[in-house]
Amino acid sequence: MNSSEFRRRGKEMVDYVANYMEGIESRQVYPDVEPGYLRPLIPAAAPQEPDTFEDIISDVEKIIMPGVTHWHSPYFFAYFPTASSYPAMLADMLCGAIGCIGFSWAASPACTELESVMMDWLGKMLELPEAFLAGNTGKGGGVIQGSASEATLVALLAARTKVTRRLQAASPELTPGAIMEKLVAYTSDQAHSSVERAGLIGGVKLKAIPSDDNFAMRASALQEAVERDKAAGLIPFFVVATLGTTSCCSFDNLLEVGPLCNKEDMWLHIDAAYAGSAFICPEFRHLLNGVEFADSFNFNPHKWLLVNFDCSAMWVKKRTDLTGAFKLDPVYLKHSHEDSGLITDYRHWQLPLGRRFRSLKMWFVFRMYGVKGLQAYIRKHVQLSHEFESLVRQDPRFEICAQVILGLVCFRLKGSNKLNEALLQRINSAKKIHLVPCHLRDKFVLRFAICSRTVESAHVRLAWEHITELAAAVLSAERE
Repeated sequence: MNSSEFRRRGKEMVDYVANYMEGIESRQVYPDVEPGYLRPLIPAAAPQEPDTFEDIISDVEKIIMPGVTHWHSPYFFAYFPTASSYPAMLADMLCGAIGCIGFSWAASPACTELESVMMDWLGKMLELPEAFLAGNTGKGGGVIQGSASEATLVALLAARTKVTRRLQAASPELTPGAIMEKLVAYTSDQAHSSVERAGLIGGVKLKAIPSDDNFAMRASALQEAVERDKAAGLIPFFVVATLGTTSCCSFDNLLEVGPLCNKEDMWLHIDAAYAGSAFICPEFRHLLNGVEFADSFNFNPHKWLLVNFDCSAMWVKKRTDLTGAFKLDPVYLKHSHEDSGLITDYRHWQLPLGRRFRSLKMWFVFRMYGVKGLQAYIRKHVQLSHEFESLVRQDPRFEICAQVILGLVCFRLKGSNKLNEALLQRINSAKKIHLVPCHLRDKFVLRFAICSRTVESAHVRLAWEHITELAAAVLSAERE
């Protein structure tokens, strides 16, 4: 494909994408396929001679689209949002065209410098403490990770290195292995499974702290676990606090947990993967109060801030805590500006070496929406979630199971778990809308998350009508 054909095909692809997005509402939100559907539809090996672009596009509709779950459909209410916007798509095209691997400043100066500035822009939108910003002289700063899971793991590994070096400095006879077997980390019993996975990969004990009646981690429960472990000879070193849990969007009590972590010299990492986007709105910023006690903070603009996947924003108070843990400098990666103090090589902030020019997406989206446009988008989703909550509360057959703070409503039929499992099965079998469940204590609960960029009140109301019709059928079947 030469540049002339690329121009023509590129315009066709933009049209295809625009048509897909404009017509997504008419597509069935969840596919009618079984595992293994795709393999029989394509050849067993790559073609020896080139295929035509027309044939490929034809096969997209015949082979790919029948197996796609349409996350951007206004009838998709599962999981959490995955961000999508036209400015971000355009930026991704440019990112692919430039194609740099921005592991160091020298590898592509603009890639490194724009990321540093965009993370400061976003940090200022969130009113993060100055310590988390890079600026021209700051000791902290931000980095784009691939996911919140990566950010948690990076934070845990950095904390592990930091505590190991501190203990060895005080007691040189201690080996890393002797320290490692005593390290213990903590998180809420409502935390995402990626936190447990970080503990597994990091080779440290991770303990779940029982949450309170609002599904939040409190300092009293954490303190009790820390004291018990210290008495047993263990070394508490790392805490993950969640703002906006996956199950029900609950918020750990940062104003209690933060001071305790500082007193006990435990690294505090905040995972706000979904909820963090809302903190750009003044009326939701209080949910981030206590971030000043944290060592690291992360959320996903690729969930709810119109920046397409992948773009997970992570800040640290002291970037040397990261670079000290991950820094390796083979001669082929060195360059003459490493020690200028004005730039940072992001390969020292992350697990992979390679990295894409992801800050372009932030730059395009922030400029084309503006802070006010992004705030309006968040507020609309929150308003729609409260509209759905109101509909649920008006029906005496249903109950709300957790406080509705942002864009997630947890609800269920009053009755047994089996009854609610049957309702969810009918909802997802009908494939008009898509939901996923969670467990809150011993209850099987349905989650209704406002997700699509194009969702409106009419979609929410149609979804509720559909749910109530199926609920009536489930209740009728139970009585028979």
